[in-house]
Amino acid sequence: MVQFPYDSKVLAADIKQLADQYHTIKCSSIGYSVLGKPLYELKIGEGLQSIHWNGSFHANEWMTTALLMSVVRSYAKALEEDEYFGSVKARDLYANTTLSLVPMVNPDGVDLFMHGLDASHANHNSLVMMNGANKTFASWKANIRGVDLNNQFPANWEIEKERKPTAPSFRDYPGEQPLTEPEAIAMAELTKRCNFDRVLAFHSQGEVIYWGYQGLEPERSFHMVEAFYKGSGYEPVRTIDSYAGYKDWFIQDYQKEGYTIEVGKGINPLPLSTFPYHYGRVKEICALSLSTPLR
Repeated sequence: MVQFPYDSKVLAADIKQLADQYHTIKCSSIGYSVLGKPLYELKIGEGLQSIHWNGSFHANEWMTTALLMSVVRSYAKALEEDEYFGSVKARDLYANTTLSLVPMVNPDGVDLFMHGLDASHANHNSLVMMNGANKTFASWKANIRGVDLNNQFPANWEIEKERKPTAPSFRDYPGEQPLTEPEAIAMAELTKRCNFDRVLAFHSQGEVIYWGYQGLEPERSFHMVEAFYKGSGYEPVRTIDSYAGYKDWFIQDYQKEGYTIEVGKGINPLPLSTFPYHYGRVKEICALSLSTPLR
């Protein structure tokens, strides 16, 4: 059962419970947020094929964290009980793949979104100013310094810098240069260290999957995204007029499979009542990302 609101403290407790219950889950920290909160990574598997998932780059897209943690719980349970995860035996997936999950890239932003100024010892006046003088944070996407973490990566970052806000804001501000924020730096360093074969960044909303960048994506990305579409109904979109995202940088620098999965339709945050609907589709995408071999 998922506990709401799913903030950084609930995540920490959920991770501890899962790690205590399932020996197949290993947990570590890849770094810390601006306010010193751990950026957790969970790892499952012993295989050569390295798959990465992440959620909550954006604060008001926190449901991606709860969804991914629910999927990991299902995977770990299937491993323990020698059941299928998707269409493949979970223990076969464990033997053939290594899964990396960073469930909450932006814990400071998520906590600010959920609990308001009481959740932050950052300067309250500056947060309100970055939020358009609004003391409710239902539209907050950025980290606690008003930097959009998914506009922080060196993949045509200069284009975003020219057309996005010029000062810290609740959304879209790309920073003064790429990779200034500890959360973005931690994600870049993890990616360089682990040499992932396939990355899935979960956002909301739109029920689309962005899978290309500047024509640098491998041909097999087309086949993988078609499988995602058949399993979830999420429409594949190869390119859009957007740069400096984590997926963009991954494809640019590694020419490997990178996907931005936009969960749900409507507005952010997604309504809690829609969680079961989204869970089925996210689980199918995740299972396919593990079970589909690299061509």
